[in-house]
Amino acid sequence: MGKQILGVVVGLMVWFAAAVVAGVLLRSLWPEYVAASGDMSFTLPMKLTRLSIGASTTFAAGAVTALIGRSNWMAAVTGALLLLIFIPEHISLWDKFPIWYHLTFLTSLVHVRSDIWLLEGFEPPSRWFGRF
Repeated sequence: MGKQILGVVVGLMVWFAAAVVAGVLLRSLWPEYVAASGDMSFTLPMKLTRLSIGASTTFAAGAVTALIGRSNWMAAVTGALLLLIFIPEHISLWDKFPIWYHLTFLTSLVHVRSDIWLLEGFEPPSRWFGRF
């Protein structure tokens, strides 16, 4: 159980660290994004970029959680916690984004497990896990 809890904690840390790094890179490489971020008047490419970052960080969090906790169920717990964190944020931003944006982001958090490991017959090599 300790490894599963550690997996969730590290998965959440990976999500937030990756999101911060991606946000810094995005702001340093895309001046128009910085200009639009003040009032959140993002263009469609900017919104899609934000969703892509969210999807990437979500997959990374799920993979790390599943790897450390050796459980895709714990990756789903990570997703549920992210959902609980972001629902209030999206409620406060509801009028700033179209509904498809909110639904895409929030539903992506529910699928935070490492789905590739759920493929029938796929067993990750034990050497991937190392010693935690």
